[in-house]
Amino acid sequence: MTELLYRTDAYLRDAQATVLAAGPEGVVLDRTPFYVQAGGQPGDTGTLRWEGGEMAIANTVKGEAGPLHVPAEGSSLPPVGATVTIALDWERRHRLMRMHTAMHLLCSLIPGAGVTGGQIGLERSRLDFDLAEPPAKEWLSEQLTALAAADHAVTDGWITDEELDANPSLVRTLSVKPPRGSGQVRLVRIGAEESPVDLQPCGGTHVRRTGEIGPITVTKLENKGKQNRRVYLVLEG
Repeated sequence: MTELLYRTDAYLRDAQATVLAAGPEGVVLDRTPFYVQAGGQPGDTGTLRWEGGEMAIANTVKGEAGPLHVPAEGSSLPPVGATVTIALDWERRHRLMRMHTAMHLLCSLIPGAGVTGGQIGLERSRLDFDLAEPPAKEWLSEQLTALAAADHAVTDGWITDEELDANPSLVRTLSVKPPRGSGQVRLVRIGAEESPVDLQPCGGTHVRRTGEIGPITVTKLENKGKQNRRVYLVLEG
């Protein structure tokens, strides 16, 4: 089992690890701070270094034996058993964290509507809602920017699978199910515990406070079919 360090510290930029397996499909480590592509959030990129060698990581994806750190084309592979230092492309990761948290804020502004799809991008992100008519994009932009500027704390906690089953309204996503299998599910909370701005299961990485996000602009609303409205957002700066 690979220890997923980002689950306890999304701000960890590098770590030492041991190579468990290495092949053209990717490198498996005993521990990693790299997010594994899932739930609409891209996998992390960066660099793997060991004595006498270096490998550029083009993506991080799920594999049968654990997260696969996919080598960039032409990169050499580390030997199995080697001690390596794995380092994130932090600027890219932090932008994705800002984007992901901004999308949770967007969910809070459209209560009751299920999320039918989504994609987190560096330049632009989107969420699809099971909704007849979304609010105006100007109103959404104004409210999103205000929520970010309010500098709400972003925290997480865990509930059991049974507790989640007893509270199905916590799940907003219709197309992506919360990560299960360990007996507990991670909840991400924005705002105060007693009156959160947003609270939902999520396995992704987020900023510590919404003030890190900056101004948010909804650039486009699209009709993607009956009861399916797509909302695009970008980060300013």
